[in-house]
Amino acid sequence: MVTVNRRIVVSRYGGPDVMRLVEEPVPQPRAGEARVKVIATEVNFTDALLREGVYPGGPEPPFTPGYDLVGVVDDLGAGVQGVQVGERVAALTVHGAYADYVCLPADTLVPVPGTADSAEAVTLILSYMTAYQLLYRAARVRTGERVLVQGAAGAVGRATLQLGRLAGWRMYGTGRGDEECAIITGLGGTAIDITAEHSIRRLRAGGGVDVALDGIGGWTGWQSFRALRPQGRLVLFGHYAALSSRGRRLGTLVGFYLAGAVVFAASLLTRKRATTYRIARLRDRFPEEFREDLSTLFKLLAKGEIRPVVADRLPLEEAVRAHERLRSGHLAGKQVLLCGWRF
Repeated sequence: MVTVNRRIVVSRYGGPDVMRLVEEPVPQPRAGEARVKVIATEVNFTDALLREGVYPGGPEPPFTPGYDLVGVVDDLGAGVQGVQVGERVAALTVHGAYADYVCLPADTLVPVPGTADSAEAVTLILSYMTAYQLLYRAARVRTGERVLVQGAAGAVGRATLQLGRLAGWRMYGTGRGDEECAIITGLGGTAIDITAEHSIRRLRAGGGVDVALDGIGGWTGWQSFRALRPQGRLVLFGHYAALSSRGRRLGTLVGFYLAGAVVFAASLLTRKRATTYRIARLRDRFPEEFREDLSTLFKLLAKGEIRPVVADRLPLEEAVRAHERLRSGHLAGKQVLLCGWRF
């Protein structure tokens, strides 16, 4: 019987070096909780923001990062129903998943069906779920509509393009340079190279778009709003422009929030609508929708209709290395930490 739980602890806010591997007793599930033996957890940009202390509402040190996981139910607390020991499950944890064992409320777990690869399955929980709910829950895209994805070569952008192509929508994506534009085109989107042309001018000349999905924010959000047709919808999420290291400069932050104020003021004066989206907030408000949507994505994965890219699979003890590589920004897909066993 395993009695030791390994987990990564952020001892103070800072760079990757503030993370360390600790060993402690395996946690015991309380009433209503299930203990999950973690198989895989994704390394996300959000994890780095939590580690640096700039993610809105993030935990204070010491804490364990890890926004999502796939694992196997290992033990049950009192009163748990609907979850079985030995069942493979997924969860959006926000933090805490960089560990061998985690205790979670049993009603937050979503079954992972079939024989889907756990490393691929875990990459659906944040990026693909964000993309799916942006399209179907927040923007409510309809047949025949045109959709703009800002920063479409990123993780959420790629997922959005794949899902949009499945639905048959006309997808536009902005990128920087030939490499990013090739990714967008390869996923079925119409690429707009923002280093070579004025994206909003081009879109407006073509009649605009019905929906704009913007995870960058700031003045990019304003440009997205301008690209909308009458009755168009802008959904802001992620706010990369404010949360990236460059974006934390005072002048950039002021510009970011000023642009956001302009967008929402303009939405009150026009026939266009602007809203925001945060995945954890929707999960908490509409848990059944979250479970339904994630289950849909697992089915698409099982059918081979979506293809997440796992760039590397690393043991838990290489979390620092994974974060260093994350900071470099030169990854062709997602890094996944493999937990729950020894290497």
